[in-house]
Amino acid sequence: MHAFYRGLGRFTVKFRWVILIVWVFGTFGLVRSLPSLSSQVNNQNTAFLPANSPDVRAAKLAAPLLGQERSEPIVVAAVARHGLLQPADLGVIQKETAALKKVPGIIRVEFAGESPNHKAVLVSALSVNAGLDPAKAKTIVYEVIRTFSRAGPHPGIAFYVSGQVADGVFQNAQSRSAGNNTQGLSIVFIVVLLFVIFRSVLAPFVTLLPAALVLQVAGSIIGEIASHHVLKVSEVTQLLLIVIILGAGTDYGLFLVYRVREGIRHGLEPKAAVATAVERVGESITASAGTVIIALLSLLLATFGIYHDLGVPLAIGIATMLLAGLTLLPALLAILGRAVFWPTRPRAGQHKFGWWGRVAGSIVSRPAPTLALGVVFFGLLAAGAFWYVPSGFGGAQSAPHGTIAAKGDAVVKSYFRQASANPTNLVVKLSRSAWRDPAQLQVIEAHLAGSGLYTTINYALRPAGTAISPAQLQALHARLGPPRTLSPLPPAGLGLPIQLYEQYRADGQYVSSDGYVVQFAAGLRAGAPGSSKALHAVPAMRANLAAAARAVGARAFGVAGEAPALYDISATSDSDLIHIIPLAALAIAILLALVLRSLVAPLYLIASVVLSYLAALGLSSILFVKLAGAGGGITFLLPFLMFIFLLALGEDYNILVMTRIREEAHEHTLKEAVVRAIGASGPTITSAGLVLAGTFGVLAIAGSQGPGGSQIRDIGVGLALGILMDTFLVRTLLVPSTVVLLGRANWWPRHVEAGMGYPGTEQHHRWRLGRQPAGEASPNGKRAAEEELAEDG
Repeated sequence: MHAFYRGLGRFTVKFRWVILIVWVFGTFGLVRSLPSLSSQVNNQNTAFLPANSPDVRAAKLAAPLLGQERSEPIVVAAVARHGLLQPADLGVIQKETAALKKVPGIIRVEFAGESPNHKAVLVSALSVNAGLDPAKAKTIVYEVIRTFSRAGPHPGIAFYVSGQVADGVFQNAQSRSAGNNTQGLSIVFIVVLLFVIFRSVLAPFVTLLPAALVLQVAGSIIGEIASHHVLKVSEVTQLLLIVIILGAGTDYGLFLVYRVREGIRHGLEPKAAVATAVERVGESITASAGTVIIALLSLLLATFGIYHDLGVPLAIGIATMLLAGLTLLPALLAILGRAVFWPTRPRAGQHKFGWWGRVAGSIVSRPAPTLALGVVFFGLLAAGAFWYVPSGFGGAQSAPHGTIAAKGDAVVKSYFRQASANPTNLVVKLSRSAWRDPAQLQVIEAHLAGSGLYTTINYALRPAGTAISPAQLQALHARLGPPRTLSPLPPAGLGLPIQLYEQYRADGQYVSSDGYVVQFAAGLRAGAPGSSKALHAVPAMRANLAAAARAVGARAFGVAGEAPALYDISATSDSDLIHIIPLAALAIAILLALVLRSLVAPLYLIASVVLSYLAALGLSSILFVKLAGAGGGITFLLPFLMFIFLLALGEDYNILVMTRIREEAHEHTLKEAVVRAIGASGPTITSAGLVLAGTFGVLAIAGSQGPGGSQIRDIGVGLALGILMDTFLVRTLLVPSTVVLLGRANWWPRHVEAGMGYPGTEQHHRWRLGRQPAGEASPNGKRAAEEELAEDG
């Protein structure tokens, strides 16, 4: 492997200009030819549920009412500008909404009810899976809006677009804004921090440039994949991709730039320092990226779609970042040489270990107390995890303020207080048709109303807040047929009150044409469907509906909507947490064993991540639940994402520290090796940790302004706290203490001792040949050394 990275270092130095041109023009071409990532973001987290979840099964059960599984309505509200709606106004509404049938993607347009004050009408335009396809939803919603715009303003009627699909389109635009803010603020933060770290004009930009290009390249590649519906992209994926590429990419840049500066201080020319840096840290950077990629790809085993579809995009980002870190960044450093560090001038003989060297000296002199205090401290913080209370992650519950959809939502809420723009749907498949036996609907409604779980219940006998009797429903069906087939205006000479006719037409959304599938649209007493209280009320809702279904001998039943979907997501997430985390930890432990060539070190390195994770989760729970009073809890995504990222990124720093200790241990005693390794890598790890934690902090601030709101804040703050503790306490205090206490057992079954030299060096060759001043040569030393020399070329 050393020969490979030695050759790679020489290649990037020799062909530096070619590498730069390929990256710049390649990035430009991909961005111009492929769709952007932000155009593919889906803010409906319910779209990521597995097909066998109860909510999805309930949606399938309601297919006869919705037209097809997961078709969702774009709600249109028509409101009288002055006074009450007149028959002529209903004719205008019929004409204008009939034009919606010509919109591509709209499969059916239905009358959904008239307001109790007879000033507004709701029309439901069902679309083909628009809520699950952001690009399709945007096209359909804007075409619906343009349909009314082309007709021009009507003097008596105003039209508004509302509903979950329309809200999602405008939330998507807000997500794009939050993504841009996160990206912009992260870049500014990283550049300022790198200025402080390097005290140089060019070094911050050179370190960050590869990550900035990779963000564009990876975003375009992932956007192209998502556009073919191979995977879904959530807001969490979009924001985490920005943070992980800018943060981890800058970390890899720091690892390399620090080594280049160290090489120059040891007397190497800049180009030789670049080639040597790639040789020495190339394997560490590759292994670090490998741990992240393995952890992310383990998410493919998840059943929850956000986790499952999170792994591949972020793995693509990290893999692309690794390629840029080993090619583009060395090329830039070779082109600029010492100018990278201007106005400082690194010179031979400047090398020193500084503050971290003194800290490491204290650690090696008292490793046991350091380790014991650290474990107690982290254990106390971990106890705070008992206060962890999971909450939902429903994204935004309404359209962003000031948008067209927000105005429509306000109109619906104002004129249709009995209706909900985002109801919870209680679906029942009857054994007897509701058209022949409508009384069974009253039995079900009585069970539901008696539970105290609902504020409002709209159904076939109360479609728009005004009741009709079972006898009236039966008679209307016998006279008019299925309500879904009726025109907005009653036929001439029908002899029915227009209000009764409109109420019956609205029953099309509550009873299927054959009468066997019925739906009850309920408002929740627990609050908004996306709230934690609503999520926790789902088991009671399902139990209550089961009792109601049994009372009428129903064949099947189910609860659909945002609250049950979030409950199913939470349950699926908990299951994934239990099953995937051990597999991810095992896979990374195997990689650590291969990289460190040790079976002992991976055990305590993984244990250190678990301890750090529990402490970070405990501290987050203390801050948000106990101190900030977040009674609703912390988003249930946090424990899973926190473990995956702390496992992957924490082992990043583990690899950097341990490979440097092993490198120094070839030439010095173990205690000296720890002091030298921490002294040399401490500034790098500190800087890298500050960059990564800072970018997650930016995510908490900028991302919280998007649809995800406080949930994104929880994720950003939790990960930032975990990384800071990992950086300043675990990697630089606890891990070195453990190394010193274990001694040579760290490297078992391999043998590492002072004086044997770093592999590939002349000192190591002499040691392998048995020519060192003291000790005896191995019987096979000559042959092994000759093989190593042949491998190194």
